[in-house]
Amino acid sequence: VQLVESGGGLVQPVGSLRLSCIASGDTLDLFAIAWFRQAPGMEHEGVSCISTSDGTTYYGDSVKGQFTISSDNAKNTVYLQMNNLKPEDTAVYYCATEYWDRLGDCSMWPTTAVNYWGRGSQVTVSS
Repeated sequence: VQLVESGGGLVQPVGSLRLSCIASGDTLDLFAIAWFRQAPGMEHEGVSCISTSDGTTYYGDSVKGQFTISSDNAKNTVYLQMNNLKPEDTAVYYCATEYWDRLGDCSMWPTTAVNYWGRGSQVTVSS
């Protein structure tokens, strides 16, 4: 599977962006799609994920009520709607995936064990 993110950019505080993650190739048995982010000098942080089978979603504590994940299975695309953005949301945002339930619940995926990653999309929140 190949993942390509888009939709990042420069936005002012309290603005909004919508990231997209398009999956191509062997997408039949993907278990979930997750969004991670990495700020400069920081570890990867799990942001959100969505199950491909039943649409169950998960949000990290730092983005609950602020970000919304959704999917369009017909387009093999997952979206991350980000509202009320703050400077601390500045990071490279990556989508990632795994097949079957190799790593279990996507809210618990350890970044070092996830095999499939996009190249990332830079989000910068600044006035």
